[in-house]
Amino acid sequence: MRPFSSSELKTILHSKRANLYYLEHCRVLVNGGRVEYVTDNGRRSLYWNIPIANTTSILLGPGTSITQAAVRELGKAGVLLGFCGGGGTPLYSAVEICSEERDLSSPGDVPALWFQPQSEYRPTEYLQAWVGFWFNASSRLTAAKTLQALRLERTESLWGKSLQQAGFTVNMPEMSKLLKNFGESMQAAADITQLLAEEGRLTKILFKFAAQTVGYGEFTRAKRGGGSDPANHFLDHGNYLAYGLAAAATWVLGLPHGLAVLHGKTRRGGLVFDAADLIKDATILPQAFISAMRGDTEQEFRSACVEALTRTEALDFMIESLKTIAAASAS
Repeated sequence: MRPFSSSELKTILHSKRANLYYLEHCRVLVNGGRVEYVTDNGRRSLYWNIPIANTTSILLGPGTSITQAAVRELGKAGVLLGFCGGGGTPLYSAVEICSEERDLSSPGDVPALWFQPQSEYRPTEYLQAWVGFWFNASSRLTAAKTLQALRLERTESLWGKSLQQAGFTVNMPEMSKLLKNFGESMQAAADITQLLAEEGRLTKILFKFAAQTVGYGEFTRAKRGGGSDPANHFLDHGNYLAYGLAAAATWVLGLPHGLAVLHGKTRRGGLVFDAADLIKDATILPQAFISAMRGDTEQEFRSACVEALTRTEALDFMIESLKTIAAASAS
């Protein structure tokens, strides 16, 4: 019989699953491909299997720990995970799953798991403004165009000054003309499909610009890291840093990840991808090529990205941009 992967276990509907676990004073880990929790009994360790295919959620109480491998398998099987106090209350943090369209059967292609602090007192001001326009297709298109305009402004600003010290010197007159033309074509887009097409063309040209600027040679964007190509690998890594900041920005404003304006209403984490677009081209994209040419390690690339994102106040920019879109589109 062919073995099942964790991602295939999602075929069992959550409404039909029987188990909800509350665990305390134990360790949750993966043992022999199974998710188990381990308790200590004197000098012995007792292992208990968790049937993740038939589990809706797991609450981790006092004295618990969990491995990254276990979180990965729980996430792929669609098991909700939260940290809580004794007896299952209060809920301290629960998981918000945000994933690109990837093959989850591969160990390297796992969802990003955002553990968000839970509170009944999250702000509602921006959510109310957001839903005020979100159900109208024309208003969503307007919001998407505003997001793209902010993205282009950010890219032109940072490529023009902050990257020169790293040896990333772009022909700015040509770059500015390019971004201006794309800005006009994006504003003239008749619908989201046309706007996404323009976005795709822009990204390809920016890849070409960055590769030429650092002398990288021929470059083709590949899915899932592109094998041994360092620039592709760094782009994937850096984009997930951007997704982390984007998830934080939407949490701060109380905006659910499903209320996307550009990446479609059917993508669970669409708004995270929308928000990340505000900074990916401006910071992550050039740094990926700079680090690839320098021969940076993954840790060196990550450190460079974090430093650049902090220095340029990327999170503040995303928050203010989302607030601008909410206010402008709702008015």
